[in-house]
Amino acid sequence: MLSRLEQICVEKGLKMTEQRRVISRVLSVATDHPDVEQVFKRAADIDDRISIATVYRTVRLLEDAGVIERLDFGDGRARFEEARDEHHHHLIDVQSGEVVEFNCDELEAIKQRIAGELGYELLGHRLELYGVPLEGSARHGAK
Repeated sequence: MLSRLEQICVEKGLKMTEQRRVISRVLSVATDHPDVEQVFKRAADIDDRISIATVYRTVRLLEDAGVIERLDFGDGRARFEEARDEHHHHLIDVQSGEVVEFNCDELEAIKQRIAGELGYELLGHRLELYGVPLEGSARHGAK
């Protein structure tokens, strides 16, 4: 069975070699926004013939095709996630590096209002929040 990314690649007419399929599967199941090195390690665990150069080329191909998106969380590493139709934002835990995805209708309305008040139609945007867990929160280790 094809992963979601593999299916999108096929629909876009991309040539899917076995190594590209492995890399696409790795990215499709990732929930942690991996960088190229992490993708390479995971792909090489599946197929040890995959080189880092193949991963770089495939990631570039998938990005250029609009299948994955490049993210910059300010840590000096480009990270990747599957391009999705539903809009979302990221909150990055600066202590652990964990990336939490979230949606907020109120925030979306505020962004539209701000753009309109400034005389603009909002075409796109990107928002990343950076933080540390609140003392006593479940994410901080409280039970």
